[in-house]
Amino acid sequence: MPVTSTEDPPGDLSAFADLPDPRRRHCRHPLQELLLVAFAGIASGAQDWVGVSDWGALKLDWLRRFLPFEQGVASHDTFNRVFALLDSKAFEACFIRWMQPLCPAVEGGPTIAIDGKSVRGSRTGGAAMVHLVSACHTASGLTLGQVRTPAKSNEITAIPELLDALDVKGATVTIDALGCQRDIAAKIRERGAEFILSAKDNQATLAQATQTLFDRSVQDVERGLLQQDITLDKGHSRLETRRCVVAHDVSTLPEAIRRDWPDLKTAIMVESTREFINGRHQGEASTERRYYISSAAFDPSEFNRRIRQHWHIENQCHWVLDVVFGEDDARIYVGHGAQNFAILRRIVLNLLKRETSTKASVRRKWNRLSWSPDYLQSLFGLVPL
Repeated sequence: MPVTSTEDPPGDLSAFADLPDPRRRHCRHPLQELLLVAFAGIASGAQDWVGVSDWGALKLDWLRRFLPFEQGVASHDTFNRVFALLDSKAFEACFIRWMQPLCPAVEGGPTIAIDGKSVRGSRTGGAAMVHLVSACHTASGLTLGQVRTPAKSNEITAIPELLDALDVKGATVTIDALGCQRDIAAKIRERGAEFILSAKDNQATLAQATQTLFDRSVQDVERGLLQQDITLDKGHSRLETRRCVVAHDVSTLPEAIRRDWPDLKTAIMVESTREFINGRHQGEASTERRYYISSAAFDPSEFNRRIRQHWHIENQCHWVLDVVFGEDDARIYVGHGAQNFAILRRIVLNLLKRETSTKASVRRKWNRLSWSPDYLQSLFGLVPL
């Protein structure tokens, strides 16, 4: 696919040039043409293959500036059929390869949050909906890669596969309780990264031992045995106080736990107190404690920051995909179609997040793409033939 020759073009899509075409014979519509229409159509607001095809038909003259389109734009049936057949693992590999040079470095190593998301519109008949596990660079909000969980399985089997595909060396990987598994922790360390894992009842012995370690947290902080960081956050009629307490000495944990988790260096408790400061619930408050284990030895303020960053994958990625791109409402379920369309959405979302010529929300940038062909050309770094 043609791209600009400028340094670091915002949408250099050459990583997809070698994607194998699943069709076995010569076809009227080359795969690169289908990819260009799919990328640009979704960037311009299309939410299904009908929308992609309709957008392409209306923009055919513009599209022919970059590729021949001798047979015009394919029908929505062709898009549906080709992307249902397209090898999703090969497409994922292209996506991950494309993202590697685009991921900005962060001092002290980035935080990479891993979490799962179901594509609810992919459910059909008695079949299960597609469930994807994604990795997010929390400082930028960019999705670094995704894999689909195997049928009749869960995120535990998909996370190691995603870690193997990504370059996470020097990063800190955060995962919620489902990923708090010894094999996953070992895989993160094998890949040269640190881990912060949420300890809950799926690891009951670990969770109970960690909770016991912090039962006397106030007294132990006063005695200097534990360190803490306290932050205040005010908004939406609420005041949230976050107290992050860190134990750098885990020798009091049971020997069996220290043997099973050989790289465990620290235990962390985050206590969140939310108080309503006005409105009809004024004065009401609630407190929640969450526990974590880590191979890193950060100070409490750094743990507090990185643990909070984990939720960026929900706020900056999953929420935007549902609310702006309508992912949960999309009825795409044939073959690999739902998974491949999800990759296309994430590519467009990443491009919108990296585009900094204007300070605007993702939705406003998305609107501009549908209004301005020049803006669309710039985003994808396209060069006329």
